[in-house]
Amino acid sequence: MLLAESGAHPEVAKIAQCAYEDLYSGRDVSFELLNDLLGEASGAGVLAALRRKYSPAAYEAIIEPICLEIGRRAPVPPYRGPL
Repeated sequence: MLLAESGAHPEVAKIAQCAYEDLYSGRDVSFELLNDLLGEASGAGVLAALRRKYSPAAYEAIIEPICLEIGRRAPVPPYRGPL
């Protein structure tokens, strides 16, 4: 969905295309790529446009799986104790 909605934003489209190609080829999409995708989409106003265009439930259905995958794949830093 982000690929389809990012036509006016070449950097977002480029990152979304990379993620799509990884999925299409059966490769895992790295959390770094997904994180970059959301960051660029947010900075370019794509996420705001999606929020305006779709219902809250539809917007969550688009964004939540990406956020969950980032959370699942991101490394957890080692515990360093209390500061």
